[in-house]
Formats: sequence, structure tokens, C-alpha cells
Amino acid sequence: MYALPLRSSCPGDDSNNAEETPRRRTELPRPVTQDCSNFDIVKATQYGALERVTELVEAGANVNQPDAETVTLLHWAAINNRKEIVKYLIAKGANVNAIGGELASTPIHWATRQGHLPTFIILMKAGADPTLRDSEGYACIHLAAQFGHTRIVAYLIAKGVNPNDLDRSAMTPLMWSAYKVNSLDPTRLLLVLGANHSLTDIIHCNTALHWAIIARNNTAIYTLVHHGASLDVPNFQDETPMTLLGPHIGAAWLGPKISQEIKEKSGRSRAWCRDKRIRWYCMISTPFIVFYLIGMIFQCNLDYLIKLGAFLILYIAVYVAKSLFFDERLFHILPMSLYLSTKMWIYITWIFWLGVHAAWYLWLLLAGGSVPLWLCFLQSWRGDPGIIAATHEDKLNTIIELAEGGGFETQWFCTSCLVRRPIRSKHCSTCDRCVARFDHHCPWINNCIGAHNHKYFLGFLMSLLGLCIVILLASVQYWQFECWSNLANNHQADNYFITAATCDAWVMWIAANTGLHALWVGALLACQLYQIMVLGMTTNERMNAGRYEHFKHGNPFHRGALQNIADFCNISFCSLKSKPSSDWLKSFDIEETVEGLPLLNAKDNFQYV
Repeated sequence: MYALPLRSSCPGDDSNNAEETPRRRTELPRPVTQDCSNFDIVKATQYGALERVTELVEAGANVNQPDAETVTLLHWAAINNRKEIVKYLIAKGANVNAIGGELASTPIHWATRQGHLPTFIILMKAGADPTLRDSEGYACIHLAAQFGHTRIVAYLIAKGVNPNDLDRSAMTPLMWSAYKVNSLDPTRLLLVLGANHSLTDIIHCNTALHWAIIARNNTAIYTLVHHGASLDVPNFQDETPMTLLGPHIGAAWLGPKISQEIKEKSGRSRAWCRDKRIRWYCMISTPFIVFYLIGMIFQCNLDYLIKLGAFLILYIAVYVAKSLFFDERLFHILPMSLYLSTKMWIYITWIFWLGVHAAWYLWLLLAGGSVPLWLCFLQSWRGDPGIIAATHEDKLNTIIELAEGGGFETQWFCTSCLVRRPIRSKHCSTCDRCVARFDHHCPWINNCIGAHNHKYFLGFLMSLLGLCIVILLASVQYWQFECWSNLANNHQADNYFITAATCDAWVMWIAANTGLHALWVGALLACQLYQIMVLGMTTNERMNAGRYEHFKHGNPFHRGALQNIADFCNISFCSLKSKPSSDWLKSFDIEETVEGLPLLNAKDNFQYV
């Protein structure tokens, strides 16, 4: 296999050496300093000593002369990612499709095995053929898939290579990725770019899902099943994916989400759990019912032990319903359902309990505050947070542009959405989409907060906090009329509380929930205002600033509290002579977005998420 010479401090040594090479060689010592003047041309190429290579070539060395192991200089330069030497050798007439080594492979094969995208692109532009096969029958796309080099897989498909290209055994890149790579990519990327999960190899007649199961690659199994891979295709041993998975359903290595997905696709789920819509309605309605039942247990005039037993029965009922009707993949909707149920019962309580004794100004505040509350909630919940989308053709062009421009990294490119990431954007794992100026994913509205709906989210928090205060004031007025009229001679606080709880437990239950809502809403609102006004940052940036290059020199988006507010509201104060806020869906260069930034080099300008 592959073993490269160790890296030295010779000139031109601009990359880390890989650990494997097509032919095992004696490992060279790692010198602190190295004199390259005595290197032969092969060693100089391996170590990246461009000056020594140039000297020897100018002295008459043949750039296409293979060594004793039939390996050319371009092979060694490619596998070590010596970009400048690769360019020099090509300029001097090196054969980019030369065959060498035990695997009878070309330089571009060697670069592919190590994932050296810059060298790979140089060779492609010089005419290297990525579809040539080595002695094992692998083209470059098969090697890239085997070794998990997602960037090269994406670039090859964007340049027109068939994602379903077959090797000697009719194994596709998707099969190799599912079998060899225990991570989300490149399996997901291949499926998104058109790989066929129904193809079978000619030796075992296995599909990509067969190979993923054989390798116990749970990530690939879930990805393939989620994208519609069949569980019923038999191989030559008459084994279907479902047959192979059968004994492992519920196993720890497979995971509950995958087990549930497989049960649903195979029809092994219980009859009442087959329809995802039924499970959705069950999960969304449970908080409404449970909230009411808890309040009624408090309200009913029964012995405390009986109430305790009722709570125990309710807990068991919820546990059984969870095991029968709940879907782990839908748990993200529960917080919003809990919020909506609380708000619904608050309105009902106002109509039948609190409103009777509420002052006129509380009625006015409730009616006037509910309008912006619901408008902002609907915009935050159903509105576009700033989703970054592109056509299939645009995605392929973006892959080529970023790869050839040196910006094809996960910091700058989303391998799930296949789009270039603007600065301040992030891929939300819950929504599975990239959002511009991503703040956070809010479970209470079941949506991301981003460039387009952040202002509505703040309006929602302000309106909700106002509503909570109105309900608490109305609760106090209700207790004054209904519960505290006989406590004129006893002003101890505990007596007021106990009397209110025993007088009407339902109102106390509503007030307690309203108070809890007021606490978390007030804390969240204060945090949001602090980040916007004082820090000039999003929640994601505040929590992950250390991951982003543009925060290592300070915060480039902070321009003073007043202008921070103006930027957030997408306006500009002319007296400050500053630009208005940018379109965060199209802002890729920080220096074009905000004035007065710390100096960044050209590469840093791409390194934004």
C-alpha cells in the first residue's frame, strides 16, 4: 500500500504527507533542517524541493523517466500534493496519464487516494483522464468514494462524470461509500447528485443498502432508507436488506430512529402507527389534553391521595401513548405544541374566569397585544427565515467554482444543500437547510430564526411577555374579587397564596404556567437584545465564535449600539456615513459587507459559515 517519505523543511514543502502510497518504501528520517542540494530528482520531488527539481531538469533530467518501480515524478508529486512541482513538471512535458506502480495507476489516481483536491484539479485541467482504470478496475470516482473524499466526488460529478459509474465488479461509488465510509458524506452527496440506489453488483447482486448493512454502517443505512432504497431486493443468496436487518431491529448499533424508519418502510409498524399523519396529530394534541387534565385534577374536590393516584394514572397513560403513537423523528414539534396548548387554555381561562373581573384597560391591552402576537408568531413559524436555495445547475456550477477557486471546504460549502455558504449562515440539522444570518433553531416555533424572520421573532417575544403580564395582573384582580375578600385582617403572603390556590386551582394552574412563560420569555428577550445591541452578534456566533476565522481578530459586525440596531433593522443612519445592512443571502465576502473591518487575507475571505 502507500507510505510516503516524511515531511521535511525543504523549500516548497507546503502540505502534509499522506500515510499511504502505492508502494511501501523505507521511511526517511524526519530532519529538523534538511539540505536538499544532494537529493536525486525523485527524492527532491517527494520532499517538494522545487529549486532542486528545477536544477536537475534544466541539467537534462527526463521528467517522464520512471524509477525502478515504474513510478514517474508526476506520481510522486501528485501523491504528496506538491502543487508547484506538478505545475512545473506538466509545463516541462510530463505525461499526465502515465501508468506506474503496482496498481498500474495514473498520477490522478494517486492524488485521488489521498484526497488532494488542489493537485487533482491541476491534473484535470492539464488533460488527465479521471475515467481511466487502474489494475483493480477503479476509476477516480470509485477511489474518492472508498476513501470518503467528498470534495473530489462532488467535483467529478459536477464535471460530468457519471455518479453510477461501474467498476470491474459493477460496484458503484454509492456502494463503496456505503460499505467503506461511516459518515454522512459522500453517501448523501451521491444520492443528492443522482446516484441510483437500486443498482446491484455482479458478484453478490448486492445493492448499496446490502453493503451498508454488511458493514453495519448505520449512517449509510439511515441515509439510504430515508432516500427510498428498497428493503426487498434479493441478492444471489436470496437475502434482502430486510432479511439482513431483521435480527438487528432495535439493536443498539442500529439506533431507534433507523429502526423506526425501517419498520415504517417495511410495514412492520403497528396499524395505528403506520400513518405518519396520525402520529403527528397524536403528538400535537397530547399537550392540549394533558394540560387540561392536570388542571382538572388540581381543580376537582377530592382527597389529596386520590389526586396523587390520578396523576400516577395520567403519567402511565402518557407513557403508553408515547410508546404507541409517538415518533422520535417528530419530537421537535412537541415544544411548539406545548406553547400553543398553554396559550389556548390561557385564552379560554380569560373568557370564562379572568375576564369577568378584569379592568377595562386589561381588556384593551389583551386585545391590542394579541394582534401583533399572532402576526409575529405566524411570520416566525411559517415565514421564510432566509433559506439559501439553488437550482441543480447552479449547484454544479458552485461546486466547480469553489473547488477551482480554493474555497471548496465545509466552512464555505454545504455538502447537504450543495450551496455556497454566505457569511453568518449555517446549516440547521433540524430543518435540514441552510439559513442566512442564522441565529438559532427555536423549538417553541418549530422554525429557524434567520435573516428574514428575526425581527418578527423579537416582536413575538415582546408581545408574548406583554400578554403574560396582562394575564398575571388579571389573575390578581380575579383573586381579589373571588378569594381574598375574607382576608382583610390577615395580610400574610402565604395566606394569600394558599387561599388563591384552594379557591380556584385552575386559575392558579394557569397563573403558574403564565409566570413560568414570563420568566423564560423575559430572559430570552433580554439575551436577544443584548446580542443585537451590545455584541452585534447572533446566538450562533456568540456560542461558536472560536470556530470562525473572522472573529479571531475581533467582531467585525459590531459598530456601536446605535448602528447595531440600525443594521438589524436594515436601515442606515446617514450621519454615520455607513452602508445599510447587506443581503445576507448573497454576502460572501466580509470586506464587501461591512466597512472598517480588520485586514484579512484572501483565503480568510472565504472561511465563513
